Amino acid sequence: MTRKTVAVLPGDGIGPEVLDAALPVLADLDLPLDLEFGEIGWDCWRTGGNPVPDRTWDLIGRSDAVLLGATTSKPRREALAELAPELREHAPQYLSPIIQLRQRLDLFANLRPVENHLGGGTPYRFCVVRENTEGLYAGLDFHPVPNALWPLVAEHPNARRGGPDDATASIRLQTSYGLDRILRFAFETARRHGYGRVTLADKPNVLRRSSAYVRERLEAVAADYPELPFEVLNVDAVALWMARRPERFGVIVAENMFGDILSDLGGGVMGGLGLAPSANIGERGNYFEPVHGSAPAMAGRGRANPAAAFLTIGMMLEHLGFPEAAGSVHDAVRQVVRRRDRVTYDLGGTATTTDMARAVIEAGQRTTSAPTAAVVTIGDELLRGDLADTNAADAARMLAERGIAVRVRHTVGDDEADIADAVRPSLGRDDVIVVMGGLGPTSDDVTRSAVARALDRPLEHREEAWQGVVERLTRFGVTVHDDNRRQALFAEGAELLPNPGGTAWGCSAASRGSTVIMLPGPPKECLPMLAAVLRDGLPDLPVPAATTTVFRRTLGLVEADAAALVDVLVKDSGVPVKPAYRWHYPYVDVRLDCPPDAADDLAGRLDAVLARYVVTDRDRTAVQELALLLDRYGLALDLDDRLTEGTFATELARERDRDRATSGAPSGGTGPLRVSLSGVWEGGNRTTYTGTVTLTCTVADGTGRRTDELTVPNRGAEVTTYFAEFAAWSVARHLTLRTEESA
Repeated sequence: MTRKTVAVLPGDGIGPEVLDAALPVLADLDLPLDLEFGEIGWDCWRTGGNPVPDRTWDLIGRSDAVLLGATTSKPRREALAELAPELREHAPQYLSPIIQLRQRLDLFANLRPVENHLGGGTPYRFCVVRENTEGLYAGLDFHPVPNALWPLVAEHPNARRGGPDDATASIRLQTSYGLDRILRFAFETARRHGYGRVTLADKPNVLRRSSAYVRERLEAVAADYPELPFEVLNVDAVALWMARRPERFGVIVAENMFGDILSDLGGGVMGGLGLAPSANIGERGNYFEPVHGSAPAMAGRGRANPAAAFLTIGMMLEHLGFPEAAGSVHDAVRQVVRRRDRVTYDLGGTATTTDMARAVIEAGQRTTSAPTAAVVTIGDELLRGDLADTNAADAARMLAERGIAVRVRHTVGDDEADIADAVRPSLGRDDVIVVMGGLGPTSDDVTRSAVARALDRPLEHREEAWQGVVERLTRFGVTVHDDNRRQALFAEGAELLPNPGGTAWGCSAASRGSTVIMLPGPPKECLPMLAAVLRDGLPDLPVPAATTTVFRRTLGLVEADAAALVDVLVKDSGVPVKPAYRWHYPYVDVRLDCPPDAADDLAGRLDAVLARYVVTDRDRTAVQELALLLDRYGLALDLDDRLTEGTFATELARERDRDRATSGAPSGGTGPLRVSLSGVWEGGNRTTYTGTVTLTCTVADGTGRRTDELTVPNRGAEVTTYFAEFAAWSVARHLTLRTEESA
C-alpha cells in the first residue's frame, strides 16, 4: 500500500498533550504512515502575526490528512493586545486557524459522530453533518444595516423605530451548489457507514420559503439513494429527540448554525466533549480534530480526556483507507470508558491524561476482547422469592465453559417495559444476551413482546412453532386454547429453537453484533436448549487473548487492605490486568488475570507485598493445606486445642481422612510437632461478641520454635473458624520454612 503523509498540528492549550498521549497508538498499529509535525495556533499569531504560517500551509499541501490538536481563538481586541509589539503598528486582520483552514481548503462538511460509548441505556449511533460554508455563518452579518439592504429590513416595524444605525441584519445564504453537495455528502455517509435514515434539521414552519427550497434540493438528491428513507424535522424537535430518543436517528444534516448547535448537543448526549471527535472534509483537503477545544486553563494539568483524540485518529484512519485499524482504536476506547477504572475526572475517574491514554493503547494491544454475556431471568415469582433463581447461575456456568464471561445479570418481573429495558443496554455491548422465562400461554407471559420491543421488530406468527405446540398438547390429551397461539409469536426474522420438553419454543436473533437467545423458564427445558445453542448455534465469537491467572488466598486482611496493596502494585507494573477480590470469611482471595509472559513477574510482586498473609496459591483452606503437609512428612500433632474447643482437631482429621481416601497418602507417624494455640480477648469474651481477639500460635519441634500472632475482630460465633484456620496456617508456615531451611 502507498505510504501516506499526515500533517500533525498539535496547536496550543491542551492540544499538544492530548495528541502526545494518543499518537503512540499509530506506532502500535504499524501502518504505512509518515507523520510530519507543524505549527499552528496562538503562539504563531503572537510571534509572527499569522496563526497559520506559510510553512504550515506547505506541509498541509503535501499531506494526505491533517490531524489537529486544538487551537485558541480570541476576539480582535484581545488578539491585538497579545501580538508582539513590533507587529502591532501594521496589525494584520486576525482570522482563526479553523476559519482559515475551512475557507482555503473549501472544507464544506463537518462530520460529528455520536455514539453510546459509555454503555447503559438504549444503544444509539448517529452522526451530525454540518454545512460549513453557507447558512447564517456565511459572513453576511451587518451593523449598521447597509443602504442596499435597508429597504428590506425596514419592512419590520422595530427596525423603522431606530433606523439603520440601530439595527443589525444577518442573511442565511443557501445555494443549490452548497445544498446539493452537503446533502449528497450526508446520503453517502449514511450509505457507507450503515446509517438507516437521513434527517434534515431545519425550521420549515418559520423560514417557509428558504426551507421549501432546501426540501426541493433534498428530494432531488434523495432520488439517487432510493434505499435510504429521509425526513424533514424542525430543528428544535430534533434537539428534543436527540436528548430523549437518540437511537431514532442515523444522519442528521443541517445548515451551519443549526448544525453547530446540534453537533455540540450530540457531545452532551454521549457524555461530554471529551468523547467527541470530528472531521472536516472538503474539495481540496481535510482536517481531523477533537471537539473539546484548547481549554488553556487546563493545559499542563494532566486532566484532559484523550478519548476524543483517539476517536479522531480512528476517523482519520478510516478516511485514509485503514478501516480495520480504525475499528481497533474505536473498540479500545469503548473498552476503557465502559470499564471506568482508568478514566479522567470528566468520566468520574482519577486517571491522568497519560494514564487513560496508556489504558486505551493497552486495550488495543490485546488482539481481541473476551466475549461477554448478559443474563436476564424473568418472573414475579423470582422477585418475591417464591422460587430460587437457579437459571441465572446455571446459565453463567454454561457460558463460562464456552469462554463467554457474564458481565451483568438482571432479574425482572413480568413487565414488558422492564424486560425491554433490561435487554436494550446489552445490545451492541455484549456478544450474547440470554433471556429466560415468561414464554407461557397466559397474559402475564410478556417476554416475547418485550424482546421484540427491545429489538425494535414486530412480532410475527410462526406456523412451525404453532404446529409444534398443537402436536405436543394433542399428544398428551391437553386442550388447545386460543391463548396458546401467543406461543407461536416471535420477533421478526428470529431463528426458532424447538423445545423438546415443552410447548414454549425459544428463538435466537442477531442485532447490533449481539445474539439474543430467548428461552422458557423451567430449568429442565431451558438448560438443554441453551446447551444446544452454545454448542452449535452461535456465530464465531472473538477469541480472547491468552491469559494466565495469578491467585493468592490471604488471611489476616480485609478487602480494603488487600486492594490498597495490590492496586498500587498492578498500576506500577504497567501490565494490562484488572485485580479481582473475593471476601469469604475468614479469607480474602486475590486474582490477577494477566498476559502469560507477565505472570511470573506479577506473582513475584504479589508475594512481596502479601508475604505476611498468603495461605496458598490454590483454592484450598489452611486446614486442607496443612493436612497434605502432615501426611507428606508423616507427622502428627501434639495439640493444645482448648481455644477452638476441638474444632481445629476435628476439621484437620476430616481433611486427612479425605486425602488418604483419594491419594493413598500414608497415615503418618507421631513426629514431635507440638502446637499451642491461645487467645486474649479485648472488649469482649467468648459469649459477648465485641472487641477483638489476639491469637497466638506456637509451633515447636526438634529443629526450633516459631510463634505467630494475629488480632482479629470478635464478630460472632464464626470466629472459631478463624481460630482454626489461623492455627493451621501457622503450622503450615512452620513446616514450609523448616523445609526451605533444611534445603
